[in-house]
Amino acid sequence: MLLDRLTQVAAERAGRALTRRRRTAHTACAPLQSTSDGHGEARPLLGFCSNDYLGLANHPAVIEAFAQGARRYGAGSGASHLVSGHSLAHHELEAHLARWLAPHIPQAQALYFCTGYMANMGVLSALGTADAMLFCDKLNHASLIDGALLARATVRRYLHCDTASLARLLAASNSPLKLIVTDSVFSMDGDMAPLKALLALAERYDAWIIVDDAHGFGVLGEQGHGVLEALGLSSERFIYIGTLGKAAGVAGAFVAAHEAIIEHLVNTARPYIYTTAAPPAVAHALLASLAILEGEEGKQRRAQLTRCIAMLRDGLARLAAIAGWTLGDSETAIQPLIVGDNGAALALSATLEADGIRVGAIRPPTVPEGTARLRITLSASHTEDDVRRLLDALSAAVAQREAA
Repeated sequence: MLLDRLTQVAAERAGRALTRRRRTAHTACAPLQSTSDGHGEARPLLGFCSNDYLGLANHPAVIEAFAQGARRYGAGSGASHLVSGHSLAHHELEAHLARWLAPHIPQAQALYFCTGYMANMGVLSALGTADAMLFCDKLNHASLIDGALLARATVRRYLHCDTASLARLLAASNSPLKLIVTDSVFSMDGDMAPLKALLALAERYDAWIIVDDAHGFGVLGEQGHGVLEALGLSSERFIYIGTLGKAAGVAGAFVAAHEAIIEHLVNTARPYIYTTAAPPAVAHALLASLAILEGEEGKQRRAQLTRCIAMLRDGLARLAAIAGWTLGDSETAIQPLIVGDNGAALALSATLEADGIRVGAIRPPTVPEGTARLRITLSASHTEDDVRRLLDALSAAVAQREAA
């Protein structure tokens, strides 16, 4: 029976310390957030696990814009974009994002999706036709992996950030359409794809690059325009995907690419065509968020984030050397502290929570076996005192372990 089978699978999962549990947030997204686990009263925890990198999810101007959008457009869109759900707010948002990416993608247009997962699945399934070949980094996000599975294209995976591995695969391919698929900032390790080298390979082998800048958009670049701005890259070969629910603080995602590609997606990307458009109020709020991102406040928030990253890495490096952990090679807001064993990662997370600090333990299949970790993420809303409190709690956990 199905229920017997699922009970057995759940027991096996628990035996490997792989069970996942949801927590319920009782207050807004912020470093100090009141949460509950379903078994007791909610209590405030200092969190280092949100992707709200610039602290805009609870920004007063963004909240007010959301309310203004709801008053103007109502609560919902009512239909898909191609029926009647495409509002002026969606149109203005896409136009604004296209202007941001225009210096980096000639003749760029933008297309807004309800979620980043839908954007990645839509792009890969629409462009990954039977005569195409997808060349995917082995540590790509799950949404890119699932998009590749949904596509009819042949899929080849290259070693993580290994351009020599990719070059061999490209050289051996006779596909008329080659698509290199990569994250910009990898979500579990925080390291960055070698996009300059990938572009050189794309030009050499007449390939295109699908780059998911979920963890770079809003954070990287002088104006927060993302990884292409940060690296000074420009090519019509880029098919750029940016997430709007992380550093931008609201929800959704967009694709920016040559106008011919966007036109193709409007007509063929099933996750775009066959779903109700996101509420226009979301798009209206995002316009306020983008104004903050590229303004002086955005620069100040990115500077604060940079200070917190440097402070945290300095402290984690010392602790990792003592405890036998591994600190990931990341200069971004994602700082992986690799513990190794699933149970040990869970225990360390629980110790921190008992001290009022919330950091998630990430385990397989999200990361490879033997690399369970604390995925520590920082926000511009964190203070130096917040970072110091986390480091002190980890130091106490190490001391307690050594004394046991």
